[in-house]
Amino acid sequence: MFESIRQTWFSNVKGDTLAGIVVALALIPEAIAFSIIAGVDPKVGLYASFCIAVIIAFAGGRPGMISAATGAMALLMVTLVRDHGLEYLLAATLLTGVLQIIAGYLKLAELMRFVSRSVVTGFVNA
Repeated sequence: MFESIRQTWFSNVKGDTLAGIVVALALIPEAIAFSIIAGVDPKVGLYASFCIAVIIAFAGGRPGMISAATGAMALLMVTLVRDHGLEYLLAATLLTGVLQIIAGYLKLAELMRFVSRSVVTGFVNA
């Protein structure tokens, strides 16, 4: 059992440490910028990004999965925070997660084949 855990979690310590440092260096300014765009205190963005990173580290991710704040979501949240306050931001975030879980359960990812590659690349890189 311990061999399996060691092999799974500690097989690439050097690479994982380097990847963590790179992600942290990119994530800190991104979290601050997106929290300013969304109209919340930058500490909120830093705490949220840290929590997302820790959860994904234990829950596991997928290649190409975005596990951080995005500019598109930050722009959508501006009016929500301005009109209703920070409390609704948490509710909207949780609702978004629930909808993503439902979409995964219903296997709606199959519909992504109808979206052109250039649209997906533009959305991710924007």
